[in-house]
Amino acid sequence: MPELPSAAAPAIASSPRPTPDARPRASRVAAASLVGTTIEYYDFAVYGTASALVLGPAFFPSGNATVSSLAAFLTFAAAFLARPLGVALFGTIGDRLGRRRALVASLLLMGVATVGVGLLPTYETAGLLAPVLLVTLRLLQGVSMGGEWGGAVLLAAEHAPPGRRALYASIPNVGPSLGFLLSSAVILPTLNIAGRDGFTDWAWRIPFLLSTLLVVIGLWVRTTVSESPLFTPATEASAQVPEPTSRFPLGTLLTRHPGRLLLGIGTALGGSAVYYLTIVYSLSYGPKELGIPQNTMLTAASVGAAAGIAVTLPAARLADRIGRRPVMLTGAVGCVLWAVPMYASLSSGDAWVITGAYTVGLVLLALMFSPAAAFLTELFPARLRYTGASAAFILANTLGGGFAPLVATWLNSHWDSPLVLGFYTGGLCLLSLLCLLALPETRDHEFDA
Repeated sequence: MPELPSAAAPAIASSPRPTPDARPRASRVAAASLVGTTIEYYDFAVYGTASALVLGPAFFPSGNATVSSLAAFLTFAAAFLARPLGVALFGTIGDRLGRRRALVASLLLMGVATVGVGLLPTYETAGLLAPVLLVTLRLLQGVSMGGEWGGAVLLAAEHAPPGRRALYASIPNVGPSLGFLLSSAVILPTLNIAGRDGFTDWAWRIPFLLSTLLVVIGLWVRTTVSESPLFTPATEASAQVPEPTSRFPLGTLLTRHPGRLLLGIGTALGGSAVYYLTIVYSLSYGPKELGIPQNTMLTAASVGAAAGIAVTLPAARLADRIGRRPVMLTGAVGCVLWAVPMYASLSSGDAWVITGAYTVGLVLLALMFSPAAAFLTELFPARLRYTGASAAFILANTLGGGFAPLVATWLNSHWDSPLVLGFYTGGLCLLSLLCLLALPETRDHEFDA
């Protein structure tokens, strides 16, 4: 196992660490990072929900509902395939030119792509051009997401006061669940007011178009925060790059830290599957295959997401006190054991049972993911930190989350039972547990090393 970054890291490592006096500034940065991740994941969640409800027949009409759903979920997966390109692009910008520049650019790209989806003509109007444009915009969304998570948690973590790195890094990590809740808060009233037919015909565009206002707010917030204290023009100018490959952080990461990167990916793999099967796939699977009302599924996922948010910051604070691994291991073991009962609850069709099962599952997921924001950034040296954390999390999201709806659709076409969802996610969570056991504790690692 490679050792954690040491004093041999590039000269950027010698930058001063944040002090307790910098706490107000650190809080503003964390809040700004949270605003950005919430908006980005709102955009992504809106698309995921629309994929489950509308986009299949609107852009990929077929006499077979399963084929239409598969086509819509393929466009959902396409964005994940584009995420590694975003890691390479924004990781290079973030590690060489600054964290804040990368985050502003990623948010702007996501906003343009999301609003574009809301303006697209459907297949009925534009024919084959409609799905082509949809896939193109999805790819742009994916590129944007490739640079968002790592940059947001890194900017917050590098501003954090001593002893509170996991707490501050976990604040933007609330963004995915908060973005989903925000999307549900827009989609549910729109669906109820316009009705299912009205939502399918035209009202599905409203959540996409509302992204314009959110992106403007997000851009204003992000341009007002300071650059990381571990990345300033002075340290950039003084940093001595030991090898030519350091000009391309992703290449350096792959050649110097492949084992650590693979284990980091594995650590986040299972949780990614749980998250996307819960907030994307089950919203389609429950109503179409099991006859569960759409509002029941949205409500269950929303309550579970809210419970996960409530646990995130306390779990991160605990990780600052006792270490990242104990908290993450507790969540991973819980996800392995609870995966089958959670998705088995769908067979009951009972709203209270499903909501309770989802709530427990997403709380356990929060235990596993909350400290991961700090844990993954602490695995890599400063000059590779943006690229390393982004690559580990985004590739895990791609493999474990992006393809989860496709895999689940295929599994349920062969075994008509929600239990297969539990066995699938439980297996991936077990893999995450094993990878986590193979990695060292990072709580006491000096972040400026």
